[in-house]
Amino acid sequence: MKETFKVIAKKTSEGLQVESEARGFKMILDEPEEMGGTNTGMNPVEALLCALGSCQTIVAFAFAEASGINLEGFHVELEGDLDPDGFMGLAEGVRNGFQEIRYSMHFKSDASQKELEKYAEFIESRCPVGDCLTNGVPLKLSKVVVA
Repeated sequence: MKETFKVIAKKTSEGLQVESEARGFKMILDEPEEMGGTNTGMNPVEALLCALGSCQTIVAFAFAEASGINLEGFHVELEGDLDPDGFMGLAEGVRNGFQEIRYSMHFKSDASQKELEKYAEFIESRCPVGDCLTNGVPLKLSKVVVA
């Protein structure tokens, strides 16, 4: 059975700042000052990297015991390459989004290197955010509302 997740994102009165809300939790996203923002929060592509790393971390801990992994600690370091000329419309043929995302998984465990490499593959295979990025998700504008 499908579960639908809902977020509302609204621009605030400050620069390019946006307040996003889901299930009563709020997050401020913004752009650096050099991009026209007020630098009061991470930008959306940084938040995307956070979402991927957070999802991988949740999967790592949620399935460790069932996978026979004694996981004492885990974190992910992520970085992505984005050419702002695409987003800004300054160069044709330049992608608007990330051209590549790289990440390193850091484990604190008594499991072997080989076991953790296999577990890293499992984490990648179960992470919903990673799946969305790897396989794409259809984006469908469902309506335009004029207030």
